[in-house]
Amino acid sequence: MNVLVINAGSSSLKYQFFNMPSEKPLSTGLVEKIGEKSSLIRHKLLNLDEEIIFEQHEPVSDHSEALGKVITLLSNPDSGVIGDVNAIDAIGHRVVHGGKYFSEPVLLTQYVKEKISELSALAPLHNPVSLKCIELAETAFPKAHQVAVFDTAFHQTMPQHAFMYAIPPAFYEQQQIRAYGFHGTSHDHVSRKTMQWLGNPDAKIISIHLGNGCSITAVNSGRSVDTTMGFGPLSGLVMGTRSGDIDPSVIFHLLEKGEYNADQISNIFNKQSGLLGFTGSNDMREVRRMVEAGNPAASLILDIYVYRIKKYIGAYIAALKGVDVIVFTAGVGENDHHIRKSVCSDMECFQIYLDNKKNEAANTGIREISLSNQGVKVLVVPTNEELEIAQQTYQLCNKQ
Repeated sequence: MNVLVINAGSSSLKYQFFNMPSEKPLSTGLVEKIGEKSSLIRHKLLNLDEEIIFEQHEPVSDHSEALGKVITLLSNPDSGVIGDVNAIDAIGHRVVHGGKYFSEPVLLTQYVKEKISELSALAPLHNPVSLKCIELAETAFPKAHQVAVFDTAFHQTMPQHAFMYAIPPAFYEQQQIRAYGFHGTSHDHVSRKTMQWLGNPDAKIISIHLGNGCSITAVNSGRSVDTTMGFGPLSGLVMGTRSGDIDPSVIFHLLEKGEYNADQISNIFNKQSGLLGFTGSNDMREVRRMVEAGNPAASLILDIYVYRIKKYIGAYIAALKGVDVIVFTAGVGENDHHIRKSVCSDMECFQIYLDNKKNEAANTGIREISLSNQGVKVLVVPTNEELEIAQQTYQLCNKQ
């Protein structure tokens, strides 16, 4: 089955093409800076061990034009993998917010599209774009199954005491205010890979996703029981540009002083805080260079970053009533051995013992970085959200 995965952002369009059930994509690509004067189109053709890259810089006005260029690249004799659009059997769409309605992937119907539109109030930068790309794909690929895979779906197994806020229940009943969690596709993927690697479907897992966005999820027997992101993606860990947890009184204070309005405060906490707010860069590699050069602000923000992760590890060990394995994933989690070492240092009280040589080794794939046969296992498990979307799309379509 030929499956195209579409991951639409507010100004970008990522895609991967799979011939399922193979886990290796035949083509991947990205259109970014959509709507700007100079957009970037990068398309990769993956043939055996050879990688052929096609790159263009040209204006792309909107997502409709972006998808048109993707279709051209996929079907072009030089860069493509299909003869025409009818060769694609299914399209898996990443949709950020499924609210309380969707706990698994679904075939797109009018009802599903109406719910995605309704939930745009909860994800105004992402759901409208996803819906637009779904409608474009329905027209461009009329014979393909269209499937929605929701970032929030994995967290729908959280118990009520974990997802409800201690505010009057009417806010949940009338305005759907509760914790939803995000990065669900990533946490689902790495927790499943971890259980397979362990040979234990009942494992208690703490999954730590560290990228530009960061979150931790407590997973018990493959089910999310708690996660750090909540109503939106701001809460929890320190991130590239987001503050993570902050006392709401700070917001009230800034509003009452009258120097900032709600939009400005949202922009500060979401786009000007975290690593960027302290150092001027949201790139962990650059922050690390600043630390090595003796920059005190960079050192402090990394201390805050690591402390927050450790604090949630302790909280989630309590929520899980123990832990079998801690997993690092995503860009920083998979590649920064300094962060992994800092997080696992002085954690012997939880039976966490890092093997420094394993941690620093430049290996790929799933790997154990804790001391063998001692305490809690610590793993690095690469995430692959596009592959997870492709697999869920393939499995759903095979049931039809």
